[in-house]
Amino acid sequence: MGNGKVDLTDDSLLNGSVRLRQKRDGYRVAIDSVLLAAAVPLARPSGRVLDLGTGTGAALLCYLHRVRDASGLGVEIDVDAAAIARTNAELNGFADRMTVSEADIRNLAALPGEMPPFDQVFTNPPYMEALSADKSPIADKARSNVESAATIAEWIGAGLALLRHKGGFTVIHRADRLDAILAALHGKAGDVEIIPLWPRAGVAAKRVIVRARKGVRGGATLLPGLVLHGNGQAYTAQADAVLQRGESFP
Repeated sequence: MGNGKVDLTDDSLLNGSVRLRQKRDGYRVAIDSVLLAAAVPLARPSGRVLDLGTGTGAALLCYLHRVRDASGLGVEIDVDAAAIARTNAELNGFADRMTVSEADIRNLAALPGEMPPFDQVFTNPPYMEALSADKSPIADKARSNVESAATIAEWIGAGLALLRHKGGFTVIHRADRLDAILAALHGKAGDVEIIPLWPRAGVAAKRVIVRARKGVRGGATLLPGLVLHGNGQAYTAQADAVLQRGESFP
């Protein structure tokens, strides 16, 4: 891998249905990747999907586990993460359906080979603004969580550019960035659906999932959303169905 030997752990998602290798130190996959994959609509039969900023491939792996006739491309700027994602594809038997390319989302034209429009594009962009980068004690974690030079508008623009007409775009992000997400989608995509994710009932949402369709004019809809935790740290029945059993969003 790009930086020499990397210490990895063997983990799993969806109650063991998806195997995942990832770095022991630095950024570790959170439930956001699983929630994102569950919210992405089904691709048309034998459709192609794109995961921008795939990391070690968690969201794409979960999607391909749920949608067995789809194939997907993960794009990742980090050489080590991309190599791990390829290993994860092989571990899960997805090597024939999942490929990973190293590229900056601001220069996707540099990707090798033909890039046909995708049926679905989804992404879990970095959550923090660039000025927060030096606050993380772990360099890899900082790089994974900080926008750096690419803004949320550029992440969305890159995804929409590679979507077929009326294809679907899905993003998970902080709830306080909803205005920036909607601004980036305005005039480019419609039929916008906003899905709040509440840590527990009666608490403000910290995350939102936003879905939209390229080139359509429909307005925005605020959907019921998902409460993640019930009593204590236990997941609610609906959250458990998504996070453990791999079901799509209710």
